[in-house]
Amino acid sequence: MARILVLGGGFAGLWAAVGAARKVDEMGAPPGEVEILLVDRNPYHNIRVRNYEIDLADVAISLGEVLDPIGVNHLTAEVQTIDIAKQQVGVATRDGEKSLTYDRLVLALGSELARPNLPGLAGNCFDVDTYSAAVRLNTHIAALGASPASEGRSTVVVVGAAFTGIEVATEMPSKLRRALPAGAPRVILVDHNAVVGATIGAHARPIICEALGKLGIETRLDTKVTAIESTGIALASGEIIPTQTVVCCAGMRASPLTATLPGKRDRFGRVAVDPFMRVAGLTNVFAAGDAASSQVDGEHFTVMSCQFARPMGRFAGHNVVADLLGRPMLPLRVDWYVTVLDLGSWGALYTMGWDRQVFSRGENAKAVKQMINQQRIYPPRMGTRQDILAGAAPIVQTPPQYSAGRR
Repeated sequence: MARILVLGGGFAGLWAAVGAARKVDEMGAPPGEVEILLVDRNPYHNIRVRNYEIDLADVAISLGEVLDPIGVNHLTAEVQTIDIAKQQVGVATRDGEKSLTYDRLVLALGSELARPNLPGLAGNCFDVDTYSAAVRLNTHIAALGASPASEGRSTVVVVGAAFTGIEVATEMPSKLRRALPAGAPRVILVDHNAVVGATIGAHARPIICEALGKLGIETRLDTKVTAIESTGIALASGEIIPTQTVVCCAGMRASPLTATLPGKRDRFGRVAVDPFMRVAGLTNVFAAGDAASSQVDGEHFTVMSCQFARPMGRFAGHNVVADLLGRPMLPLRVDWYVTVLDLGSWGALYTMGWDRQVFSRGENAKAVKQMINQQRIYPPRMGTRQDILAGAAPIVQTPPQYSAGRR
């Protein structure tokens, strides 16, 4: 039996596994000819882009719910090593270390939070990088009301003012009001850049700043964090901010295991893949999602987001089976790009194009953001085999749509 090994159960990995099962089904391969095995450290698929939200009740979906009905095997294990020459992957399971062989490999281990080398960061900082980390942060916030009153109890400092940091910060006033009804929430956004959202673009930035102002969120820009303690955070400007809650949103880096593969990596650590999601210079290794970089329209490269991870995964799954069984592969091409940034109770911001022209703002954009977060990016829930396989068709969705006249 040939084995397709998919590493990672995030947006790219899940859809690569389902996409592979769909292609095997489409080709009518006899039972037992191809095994698809997905490996992830968790037994669930995390809707990671929702980890900043107040309600995390439905952001961890059992992998079995999606994979069992379509005959995809899954193993809960930590990927430790990848040996390209031997076509083996070393993993650590609850029962010990194992070596998994493969005929084709899909690397979809995603990205992880970049953690600056700062005194006190490891023991005194929260983040929303994973589901468990997000639960830990929300649990901490909810328990603030039971802690003794102090100067920093109702103050949250968010380090990093890019997409994730802005979403974490703008959601925080609502979290604090729920935890401390009688308190006055204070949220401070810190960044080493001179502006909020340095990479977001000049069209969008004034609207983000407007939302921050309406929500009462303070900024400390053009400065760096020098130390973090349990009772406060120190900035290079000399300011010390009393707080019990520091949230690190200092950017993302591809999984360190991408360094196992030969070839160059970009500044985020991503491996280069061709339009078929095949790793440059390798014949039987594919990659997708945040661990991979692909030119999608002849000019622009994929962004580390579920908007690109999902189609990259579907195409990788389709192509890894086509390659294994000697059939033509399909190139990925994405001709549009949008961003929908949550801005808490103020609303949201919807931009279109690589220059991020503002398309919509406020309540209407918020409705689209909620539709994306709660529906569009989910796999079929409790679906039939046919429903789940159909969801993995190698296509690129059209941009999120508005009703006529709604902007």
